[in-house]
This record gives sequence, structure tokens and C-alpha cells, in this order.
Amino acid sequence: MIFMLCGTSDARELALRIQSGGYRVLTSVVTDSAAASLRAAGLEARTGRLTAADMKAQMAEKAVRVIVDASHPFAEEAHANAMEAAKECGLPYIRFERAGLAYDDHPLLHVVSSYEEAADTARSLKGSIMLTTGSKTLEIFTERLLGEPDIRLVARMLPRLDNMEKCSRLGMEQKNIIAMQGPFSRELNEALYQHFGTTVMVTKESGRIGAVDEKVQAALDAGIRVVLISRPEVNFGTVYDHFDGILEELGRVLSLQRQEPHGGWN
Repeated sequence: MIFMLCGTSDARELALRIQSGGYRVLTSVVTDSAAASLRAAGLEARTGRLTAADMKAQMAEKAVRVIVDASHPFAEEAHANAMEAAKECGLPYIRFERAGLAYDDHPLLHVVSSYEEAADTARSLKGSIMLTTGSKTLEIFTERLLGEPDIRLVARMLPRLDNMEKCSRLGMEQKNIIAMQGPFSRELNEALYQHFGTTVMVTKESGRIGAVDEKVQAALDAGIRVVLISRPEVNFGTVYDHFDGILEELGRVLSLQRQEPHGGWN
């Protein structure tokens, strides 16, 4: 069994490629909607966040041979837990991460290294600020931006009940909440920017498949300042940004396991 953390839109395709190679795959996602999408594609899926101890229990229960981490680039806790579980269980850990984006030194682009720095930068720029960073770190921005003069804070996030409840607790007005699930086309991004009079857009650098390039480029072309949070620096070891590399590495480590006493096939 291969245990695979899935957190990006291309993770499902990778999981299907792995499964089509004759391997048994158990995918792990946070939300029920993501799990439903994976199951609809014919993949086995479990739902909910896992601690390192939870992952170790899964490794033993499912007789896992390899961990493939295709979680979101900003899922730092998931990365740490998966690497710890792999180390303690003596299992190979393979990281897939879509290639990052390279931008020229655009005068409207502000690259920062943390959510806190992003919030402070946005506060200094003022205007109508659209967050596309999700709900998990929303309080970092509401604490710094809500109630500030000359600032309108608009947040775009998944249309989940817990997200709406969090917005209410943090004081976000309904008129400033965009509850939608992507991916978003360039045209839709442009329409949202125009509707909310966006002057500053805050986003995370997560890679091409997640449409960050479309979102950023559409904003820059419209004269909107972009605050781009760079990826966290994590020492994964070898990182593969293409499916063939993952499949080749899987074949290598599983072949080695089959040569060990009591080694399994998949």
C-alpha cells in the first residue's frame, strides 16, 4: 500500500497514474469534498488532518510501504508529520511539488516570506485588499487590517460552513466575503477584481496548476498591487516536480523492498 497526502489539484492525477501502475494507493485529504472527488475517480480516500502519531497508526494498519507527500506547498504541519512518521516507521518518503513560478521584477509585485509580513505590507498599501490565502490564517489579516482607515478587506475562500462561522467571529462583513471554489479563470478573476474595486491582492505562491499565475498576472495587468507570499523553506531532500520522477522513484524503492526479507510487492 502507498499512502499519499493529496493537497493540490494535480495530486489526483498523480494518484491515478500511480494506481494505474499496479500499486494500491490510499489517498489522504482534509475535506469531504476533496475525498468525494478522489473516490469518484476510483481512488480510495480518507478524510481529516493527521498528527504524526495518527500517520504512524495508519502505516501499521494499512501495511504502508511508501509515503508520497503531494500536499500543498504551504501545508507545513502535514509535511513535518509525514516526514516524522516515515522516519519512525522506516519508510521511504517521496515529495512531489509542482514547479514554482518565476516573475520578473515587476514594480507592482511585493514578494514576502510570511503571512504576517504580507498583512503588514498590505496595510501599508491600503485600498481595497483581496485575500486569496484561504481561511486558516485569516485572523492574521483581520487583526492587522480590519478597522484600519482607508482599507476594505475582502476575503475569498471555500464555501464551507466553518469558514463562514470563522468570518463571523473575526468580524468580516458578509458583503466582503467571496465564498467560491476554484479553479478560477482569468476572466473570473478580472471580474471579481473589478466588482470589489481591488487595489491590492494577497496570494500564496503555490504553482501553475493552482492558477496562481493567472491570478497574479490578471492583477498585475489590471494595475493591481500583488503581495505574493513565497513558499516556506522545508528541507525535503529530493523533490520531484514531474510525475515521471515520482513513478521512477516508487519503482526503485519498492524494488529494493521486495529484495528485503519479508518484503511486500506494493
